Amino acid sequence: MPSFLVEGGHRLKGTICPQGAKNEVLQILCADEVTVQNVPDILDVRNLIDMLANLGVKVQNTAPGCWTFKADNIDRSYAESMDFVAKSAGLRGSVMLLGPLLARLGHATVSKPGGDKIGRRRVDTHIKGFQALGATFVLNEERGYFELKADHLKGTYMLLDEASVTGTANIIMAAVLADGVTTIYNAACEPYVQQLCRMLVRMGARIDGIGSNLLTITGVKELHGTSHKVLPDMIEVGSFIGMAAMTQSEITIKDVSYQNLGIIPESFARLGIMMEQRGDDIYIPAQEHYQIDSFIDGSIMTLADAPWPGLTPDLLSVLLVTATQAKGSVLIHQKMFESRLFFVDKLIDMGAQVILCDPHRVVSSR
Repeated sequence: MPSFLVEGGHRLKGTICPQGAKNEVLQILCADEVTVQNVPDILDVRNLIDMLANLGVKVQNTAPGCWTFKADNIDRSYAESMDFVAKSAGLRGSVMLLGPLLARLGHATVSKPGGDKIGRRRVDTHIKGFQALGATFVLNEERGYFELKADHLKGTYMLLDEASVTGTANIIMAAVLADGVTTIYNAACEPYVQQLCRMLVRMGARIDGIGSNLLTITGVKELHGTSHKVLPDMIEVGSFIGMAAMTQSEITIKDVSYQNLGIIPESFARLGIMMEQRGDDIYIPAQEHYQIDSFIDGSIMTLADAPWPGLTPDLLSVLLVTATQAKGSVLIHQKMFESRLFFVDKLIDMGAQVILCDPHRVVSSR
């Protein structure tokens, strides 16, 4: 099988640009008619584009990273076929087709989602939201797929059981074409959800409260086309910061959309990493040593994940690996997923001074 041979001990220097954000692309590509720029060329995105083409969406790659999608003639029979269900099984992002298909066709079928094994990744929030809008739900355990049906969707008030990013996005895409007003409380408000909402507004949707956890959506009869540029991937940006620190390198990360990074730069700064915002770039100078901060009362620094605007859980592993090379101690608290810290035994084998306290907490000291 393919493998990487990594030779350590080399410093890096130069400029690097993050790709477009996968998590945003998997949402906005499921919308109706749009030209999208800064699309990352990765397997999940290519697989979703192939699924859209099989559904009858007119797909065209007009330039590197630029795609156009027009969904004016969806193949209903294929959308209900077992071939479509089988293909959706290999892509967790396929669950994002449920909302648009339900709104357009009144019917949606998709495989029980797979994806990476990082703890509980349920889709109950999606389903409960669709049911609140008037859809009926059937889970075929034997054949492993979900089926949703609705003669028409009707706006309502809903309080989400968790601030799910994909759940919020999916419900939004169904609600913009529902009759009446939909109010979503405890909505996720990550930049990627904000991007989806603003794109839908440009397409004719009516959404109030963008950027907050309370969204009010007034349904419209139809949407029209627009263009959209995907944000840079904040996980890549954070990974590049960690890469610079781990190799004691001088690096400039270009076009990071700094205002959409939240507390990511501050979290790395707490590990003693110096960085400078230069316009929309981040400059990281070479450092010989890093000193982890402590809190004002002298207690151990704690970094924990939380829904936006808290720290994204996707970067806790990067922060932990970076912390192994810094002086001082830090407690990494993974609250949202229970399996993402089980790689620390490999770090211990490599000489890291790390203690796994339980499935959610680990301490790094040096």
